[in-house]
Amino acid sequence: MELKDEILEKIIQRAAVLFKKDPSQLSPDTKWVEDLKAKSVNYVQVIAILEDAFDVQINFMEFRRKKTLGEAAEFVAQLCGG
Repeated sequence: MELKDEILEKIIQRAAVLFKKDPSQLSPDTKWVEDLKAKSVNYVQVIAILEDAFDVQINFMEFRRKKTLGEAAEFVAQLCGG
């Protein structure tokens, strides 16, 4: 499994809990704001999980600019050198 896929899986697992969705309803194309109505606190909660899991520092504002779960996973993978 590629690093980006691992990261995406973590994002989907966390988002499913935060937004009370079944993980199967979420995909790389799921939009943070339009589909999930994400708020700042939700991004912080996702970032915290990813920073712990992948031992990486994630800039909140840059992460928040990502429109989809897939874009966010790709961004974090790049930070990890993947």
